[in-house]
Amino acid sequence: MKNKSALGVIFLTTFLDLLGFGLIIPILPTFAEDLGASEMQIGFIAAIYALMNFSFSPFWGRMSDRHGRRPIILISILVTAIAYLIFSQTETLLILIISRVFSGIGSANIGAAQAYIGDISEPQDRAKSMGILGAAFGLGFVFGPPIGGFLKADFGIEILGFVVAGLSFMNFIVAYFFLPESLKEKNKNAKRTNIITGIISQLKKPEISKLFFINLLFISAFSMMQVTAVLLWSDHSFFDEKQIGFVFMFIGTSSALVQGLLVGPIAKRFGEKQMLTIGMTLLAIGLFAMPFFQAELFIPWELIAIGLIALANGFINPALMSLITKMAKPNELGQLTGLYQSFGSIGRVLGPAVGGAIYGISYYLPYIIGPILLVVGLVISKRVKMPIPSNAVSKETT
Repeated sequence: MKNKSALGVIFLTTFLDLLGFGLIIPILPTFAEDLGASEMQIGFIAAIYALMNFSFSPFWGRMSDRHGRRPIILISILVTAIAYLIFSQTETLLILIISRVFSGIGSANIGAAQAYIGDISEPQDRAKSMGILGAAFGLGFVFGPPIGGFLKADFGIEILGFVVAGLSFMNFIVAYFFLPESLKEKNKNAKRTNIITGIISQLKKPEISKLFFINLLFISAFSMMQVTAVLLWSDHSFFDEKQIGFVFMFIGTSSALVQGLLVGPIAKRFGEKQMLTIGMTLLAIGLFAMPFFQAELFIPWELIAIGLIALANGFINPALMSLITKMAKPNELGQLTGLYQSFGSIGRVLGPAVGGAIYGISYYLPYIIGPILLVVGLVISKRVKMPIPSNAVSKETT
């Protein structure tokens, strides 16, 4: 690890960003429902957020290669703050959609954050560092959902929006004063690449294309669960917003513990490929079990299924992020991670849209289709060539 203090700051800024996101998760589907949205429209609203991620991840990544990681992270945090100020004034579905558009644009900075971690981490430490970044995501889900459910239930949507916007401004202040630049040599010649053209060029590279498609399948399956789980627990276990918030808190706690404590040792012992295989298997099992353990079966069986999902997520994300960052040149790392996130965002578009639609047909369907996608991803993961060639990532300047 080159710079532990910088990793700590990016951890904190990511945590504050995801805390704001986590506050919204348990209330968004039911809030949209209160505004008159159907199941399909709820999926569409979730998909809009992902569509903005798709469109802007390569942009933020390329800009971070050209101008440095720090300014891009700062600008994107401000966009997120504006999004939640708009959200605080939501009284119609149109305003909700506008707020999710800006929120999706701001949160598309994850590629730049991953590139930052790649800048300050040696290749052998990459999985561990990505696990720490993932723990920040997990902790955001630990504290965000129960607070979000509490604020919405007791104070209303306006106060909730102001709290999330305030956290984003706090995030900006922390990053402005304490986040150093990580990119030693900026790539002023980074080309403005069309998203589709950029993705196609990466898909022509066999190992990168496999990781792109595994991530797409993983995110599609996982986001089906995210958008329908709130409805599932509300409709069939009769949970209110506060209780749903605590369930997401359980998911976040489990995921944060896995990524913060277990990923480093497991990656060191088994390697990223085996960690990825274990994660995909556990996620398929956990998702398939979810709809069968509602109401009186929720404790302990649904919690066990959710625990498997959290454990799997803690393995899959760091493994994929570590592998993809090992395949880029240092001055193109932001662009590759941006395109990787953008391609994955297709899953955040398809997953909620398809999940919301088929949930209306049968609440079992998202939890059958999701595991099928993961089995396909598992087959592809077996064909990822390991080890990654040593010249795939080098520390020399170009």
